[in-house]
Amino acid sequence: MKQTLFDKIWDAHVVQEVDEGPTQLYIDRLYCHEVTSPQAFEGLRRRNLKVFRPDKVICMPDHNTPTVGQELPIQDPISKHQVDALEKNAKDFGLTYFGMMNPKNGIIHVVGPENGLTLPGMTIVCGDSHTSTHGALGAIAFGIGTSEVEMVLASQCVLQNRPKTMRINVNGKLGSCVTAKDLALYIISELSTGGATGYFVEYAGEAVRSLSMDGRMTLCNLSIEMGARGGMIAPDEVVFDYVKGTEYAPKGDEWDKAIAYWKTLKSDEGAQFDKEVTIDATKIEPMITYGTNPGMGMGITQSIPDLKSESFSKSMEYMGFTAGKSILGQPIDYVFLGSCTNGRIEDFRAFVSIVKGRKKKKDVVVWLVPGSWSVLNEIKEEGLDVILEEAGFEIRQPGCSACLAMNEDKVPAGKYSVSTSNRNFEGRQGPGARTLLASPLVAAAAAVTGEITDPRTLL
Repeated sequence: MKQTLFDKIWDAHVVQEVDEGPTQLYIDRLYCHEVTSPQAFEGLRRRNLKVFRPDKVICMPDHNTPTVGQELPIQDPISKHQVDALEKNAKDFGLTYFGMMNPKNGIIHVVGPENGLTLPGMTIVCGDSHTSTHGALGAIAFGIGTSEVEMVLASQCVLQNRPKTMRINVNGKLGSCVTAKDLALYIISELSTGGATGYFVEYAGEAVRSLSMDGRMTLCNLSIEMGARGGMIAPDEVVFDYVKGTEYAPKGDEWDKAIAYWKTLKSDEGAQFDKEVTIDATKIEPMITYGTNPGMGMGITQSIPDLKSESFSKSMEYMGFTAGKSILGQPIDYVFLGSCTNGRIEDFRAFVSIVKGRKKKKDVVVWLVPGSWSVLNEIKEEGLDVILEEAGFEIRQPGCSACLAMNEDKVPAGKYSVSTSNRNFEGRQGPGARTLLASPLVAAAAAVTGEITDPRTLL
């Protein structure tokens, strides 16, 4: 029987199936951060249970970590409590813990792949919806709830209903200044925020294969924003080259065996998907969101559509926009480069390509936050920090930062933020904050002009 990539990995991890019920699925890797794990560990304590396979669990704080002064005690009491609790839980249960200032610390969805903890063919879960990021390496990766985190800690398995499969084929080549972020925002705008609900998505086609490893992670990261259970891309030489030599990747003969298996991880010719979608890459331009969900996006030269619905009107009132309006030239107050969506080295290279030789707009607050200490080291090794400093920018310490209002990096009420993160919900970056999602190139253009600017006009 011809199988999809998803089928091959899922079927290899089935422990048992319940008639007309969920599948007991074995999990290769559990990532734990400080926000969704405390109740799970307390559940283990109440039942006097140990972690079943501690070597399969990696813990690190990222959501609540400050991005300035990490070497000092955390000032916010709630953040400090959650970070301290994770450290204690990891110690009590004998788990690997990458705390603040640890060279392997950062955003968990950045750190996992760059260290070879995420590998093709794996099943990966975390109490975080953007676990789908890891699917870029040819893995089944999805977010789970706190009760399920406890389940995996106790048994290394999780109960899940098998999702349907969808393939999104992106044909043709991406145009000038069109990045993986633009591709993702375009797909979400076409399918809507609920267009992939109930599906696990495989991305395929010329435009997808041409993406770098960083770009593929950006694309899979945003699968959740169209309702998908997760997103994945069949592993190829791009993935193999990325993984080879990383600390936790197989070595020697084990590497050869792994490669042989990983090369089988692709959808068979003629494999049937529950749904197929085709996208023309040549129609995509740099994207910008105008509303309060990631599906409310448009090409940067376009005008806001008139959707004539109560939710649309509410969104426009919140954002201070009107239908038919172009947002080119819209003054902005904040720019955020970072998150598990766009906090990797390639994102900083893109940002620098725009700001080099220019200066940061004086009244714009810009937060540049690498996704890990490793990314920060790469920035320095490549001299990008020098270029950024000459342009008037500062680089902060790693963490989730202004992606969500769980730490000190909050956008004030009423202010406009161009953000490379993944969600633009009301209050996502701070109570009353107005978020416009965009690529690192669009963010950089806004940072040096002080307004929404088509990056193609600056290159």
